[in-house]
Amino acid sequence: MEELQHLLDKIRENYPDEDLKVIEKAYRLAETAHTGQLRASGEPYFVHPYGVAVILTDLGLDVDTIAAGLLHDVVEDTPVTLEEITDEFGSEIASLVDGVTKLSRFEFRTKEEQQAETYRKMFLAMAKDIRVILIKLADRLHNMRTLEHLKNPDKAIMKAKETLEIYAPLAHRLGIYRLKVELEDRAFSFLEPEAYKELIDKMSAKFAEREDALKEAMGMLRTKLDEMHIHAEIEGRPKHYYSIYKKMKTQNKTLDQIFDLIAVRVIVDTVKDCYAVLGTVHTLWKPIPGRFKDYIAVPKPNMYQSLHTTLISRHGNPFEIQIRTFEMHRTSEYGIAAHWKYKEGRSNESSLDMKLAWLRQILEWQDETKDAREFMDTLKIDLYSDEVFVYTPKGDVINLPKGATPLDFAYSIHSAIGNKCVGAKISGKIVPLDYHLKTGDIVEVLTSSSTKGPSMDWLKVVVTSQARNKIRAWFKKQNKEENVERGKDMLEKEARRHGCHLSDLNKPEWMDDIVKKYSMTTADDIYAAVGYGGLTSNQVLSRLLEYYKKARKMEIKKAKAAENSASRNSASQGVIVKGEHNMLVRFSKCCNPLPGDDIVGYITRGRGVSIHRRDCANLNDLAADVGRMVDVEWESDAKTSYQADIQLLASDHPGLLANIFNMMAQMNINITAINARTNKNGTVVVNLTLEITSVEILEKVMKTLKRMPETMEVFRGTT
Repeated sequence: MEELQHLLDKIRENYPDEDLKVIEKAYRLAETAHTGQLRASGEPYFVHPYGVAVILTDLGLDVDTIAAGLLHDVVEDTPVTLEEITDEFGSEIASLVDGVTKLSRFEFRTKEEQQAETYRKMFLAMAKDIRVILIKLADRLHNMRTLEHLKNPDKAIMKAKETLEIYAPLAHRLGIYRLKVELEDRAFSFLEPEAYKELIDKMSAKFAEREDALKEAMGMLRTKLDEMHIHAEIEGRPKHYYSIYKKMKTQNKTLDQIFDLIAVRVIVDTVKDCYAVLGTVHTLWKPIPGRFKDYIAVPKPNMYQSLHTTLISRHGNPFEIQIRTFEMHRTSEYGIAAHWKYKEGRSNESSLDMKLAWLRQILEWQDETKDAREFMDTLKIDLYSDEVFVYTPKGDVINLPKGATPLDFAYSIHSAIGNKCVGAKISGKIVPLDYHLKTGDIVEVLTSSSTKGPSMDWLKVVVTSQARNKIRAWFKKQNKEENVERGKDMLEKEARRHGCHLSDLNKPEWMDDIVKKYSMTTADDIYAAVGYGGLTSNQVLSRLLEYYKKARKMEIKKAKAAENSASRNSASQGVIVKGEHNMLVRFSKCCNPLPGDDIVGYITRGRGVSIHRRDCANLNDLAADVGRMVDVEWESDAKTSYQADIQLLASDHPGLLANIFNMMAQMNINITAINARTNKNGTVVVNLTLEITSVEILEKVMKTLKRMPETMEVFRGTT
């Protein structure tokens, strides 16, 4: 219980008067629930939730959040249910635990869809309670600290990449510098191990080389501030590795060309002192033009405030000085977590809402984005974009992602301004609508009431999801018939690029599947969405082409099967063709009918009568030729055996195939073919071909297989 006492002591440093019984109860429940589970390192699994709780404590989070951190994996990885958590700890802690619980992987067709929906759930939970993402960030940080123990290197690289693309940018957006830095550096060490080691060695040499000069500069500044009676803390530190590496890559520079390898941080009591220190350092050292940034007057969206200036030391080396108040420093280190720490109770909620405006924007566009890949791509862009700060003609500051255009600016002001935009002026000069805004630009939007509205080309110009969705919304409101025709034309052009026509691809059953995927009602809704830009023509056509290629492969497979099935075609096979005599009969491979199935015949050209189940998907196409459909029925006393295919989805388990063989032997069922494959998620797909005399026996076989404890699902298959 030494670890529990250590945790309680750390929490009391921030909350000396808080009742910590809930922490003790959460600790004991999580420790018991995870008993017997091990991490990849071989340590008890409980080491992880405990580590998450310590990180949350260091951030100064409240008792409920720390308790949820201890419990964050019990619902996902142990028999404990969310209902039990609610009963034991209340709805607030249960809601936090639920917010960080992953969605079941079996609900989705692809891993990309599962990942996208998990992030959607996380952002919705964040909107209700921002502490959800703080727990998730602590969870990811502790996992990154132990990433080297993962036995699968591909999985480790995937987690490191996800950390750089999603979690580190989230920490940045929330202003939690200490988490962002460690997440980035640890991910960097896994993704680029050689570059990471080389940079550490070079940075260490640079810091040692400049350490004396840095100490001299800090001593000079200390003497001057003491003379001015300004209370200040002064410290020197190298910049973190990943930020330096990224700057070298994006700006194509060597380490010697990076100005701000080392920064001196000055922390003072008041804003007035910040500007006084700035004036002093500019008298002591020569500032580099264009390297001064005032984030106090214009704070970053993540609440960061500080003065940055780059200077030349007396030895000719550039170095950066950051000047901020103690309150600003706490915010820069803890970001949104400072909402709980250093405050008596909760701070102004409306102020917090303003700081999380970007989260509301994500929630707005995520409802509009149905495609998993588009959602993930847009999320990464919105999270990780650097910002530019521009001004309205009245002097209001608008922050936009790097690469934003006057159209993005116009739509950030109001939808009506964007829709009526015909041009823009930057600092009095007319610029094109695809001009990339720069920090300090004064933007004036030119509008006209006679304009017809946005152009579809604007979707290629804007970079913000906010502008993109407003443009799409405008087109969506226009005449639906025009959008449908425009969408069909766009799809037709795309189809021709692939050597076919839209009429070859828009089969009703294929379109119905796409309609369901994008939560629409009819195929016309899909065409209209393409027409107004809600979906791209490639999104729709790529799926139709998948169906088309599968259908073509099936036709070829059927033709080959027909050529090789003369033995099956040579007799009636236990089927009576009504009104016809001496007809050759063959069973369709697309649905493999068995005695007991409701069947129908189709007179083929030169291959006799093809027998199909009445629910066969291919009958939709065949039924158009009514004259070739014929009634058939099973012979009442037929003793013929038939080939039947079934597919079994099961968890991977030693002896699985042996169990299947034993079961079939006990039922006196002959297995004529078997094929099995293991998936990465630990499941096995087994395809069986059996000799069966009736559909009733097949159903009995399937029920028997379903009773196996390893079995997840059993399907009647086709070949």
